Amino acid sequence: MSPASRHRLEGLEPDNLLAFLALLGLLRALELSRPEWHPRAYWDVARGPLRPVLTTRQVTTPAQVAESAATGLEIAAQSHDFDGRKDLNYSPEESRNLLAKAAETASLTRRYRADLVAALMSDAATKDEKNVAVTPTPLCLLFGQGHQHFLDRLASVPRQVAPPPRGKGKHAVNLSASECLAEALFQPWHRNDPTFSFRWDSAEDVRYALMAGDPTDSAFKAGTQHGANRLAALGLAEIILVPEIRAGRVRPSVVGGVSTPKGFSIAWPIWQEAATLSAVRALLSHPDLRKEGALLHFGFDHVMVAERISVGKFMNFTRGRPLSAWHEAVQS
Repeated sequence: MSPASRHRLEGLEPDNLLAFLALLGLLRALELSRPEWHPRAYWDVARGPLRPVLTTRQVTTPAQVAESAATGLEIAAQSHDFDGRKDLNYSPEESRNLLAKAAETASLTRRYRADLVAALMSDAATKDEKNVAVTPTPLCLLFGQGHQHFLDRLASVPRQVAPPPRGKGKHAVNLSASECLAEALFQPWHRNDPTFSFRWDSAEDVRYALMAGDPTDSAFKAGTQHGANRLAALGLAEIILVPEIRAGRVRPSVVGGVSTPKGFSIAWPIWQEAATLSAVRALLSHPDLRKEGALLHFGFDHVMVAERISVGKFMNFTRGRPLSAWHEAVQS
């Protein structure tokens, strides 16, 4: 592909939470590795299908974008160290110490570790009145069920630069870190990778009633898009968590997220003007994000909403729906 300062990201669908988090992670990775590019993103609403577009100040190739994202991931992965802990089950005191340490070592130009830890928990929001453990981010869907552990994956996925070889013997294909990311960013997803995920991809919601066979059988198991999960692990750091009083108790709240008696949902905007990562973070935290048409002056085209659901012992996020459709479903 020829060099350009704008790159349409064909792999990132607008209604997939994993894809949106991967977009945030891409911007963070490029800010870490190529700050002189001043990376920005917007959504190309004039050309279907709807996809985000990455802009850079310099003329770049898709290969350079993927290589720089891989470098940024390598930098950020150093912050994904949780001392071997597998699950987000910190006590309030442990959480407070971890948050304080991250804040003390942060600066205006080196804040990723602090953002990451602040996106995971707050020492003020505990699971019950006994204050034994904090309540983790509502984007944490793994608590050990099926031997799936959230922190274990948050530490390992960014460090695994590429999936295992595809195919066998002389036909095996080995991907580099940049090739894996290029697939996730610039091509439709095929989910060929047998690597760990965070259950943010709506395609991971597999149920017996919807399958031709047992979904736990390897022949029917869906794979992952490894590059997207690597980037999304970075994107999580933008979904900052803060404590709020809800139903008489201190509970966690994240930007873009809303918890009601019917469950948790997260919203993200589809914006039309090139925005930096900090600008996108501000859009996510705007109090009128879920008011239909309230933010048109910010260049919003519409807002997507995905719901967290439980399927047996596992949890997933649905595909996102436009805010208007989500409101209709909630009110029905």
